[in-house]
Amino acid sequence: MLTHKAYKFRIYPTKEQEFLIAKTIGCSRFVFNHFLAKWDETYKATGKGLSYGSCSKKLPSLKQAFDWLKEVEQAMQDGIGIQKTGGVGYLSGLPTGTKLYSHHR
Repeated sequence: MLTHKAYKFRIYPTKEQEFLIAKTIGCSRFVFNHFLAKWDETYKATGKGLSYGSCSKKLPSLKQAFDWLKEVEQAMQDGIGIQKTGGVGYLSGLPTGTKLYSHHR
């Protein structure tokens, strides 16, 4: 029998850290939703979605279009990875498709 362990940690960020956390999550959500829309357009047009590599190649041009994305470093790559995982699940017929991330969950 497998046993799973979990550790819970409570953090107490400063106001500056709270601001940085909120900014990071917001940028990741924006990138996720942007590439999800692009993936959906491509899938409807060609029957295939975008790959992780093609999305990550477009990320620098997206950073140039939106200057505020330059303030956060690696979290946006994670947004692309989450979107890719959802697209694979959608294509394999899993019951839940990828949905847009909302600010209010």
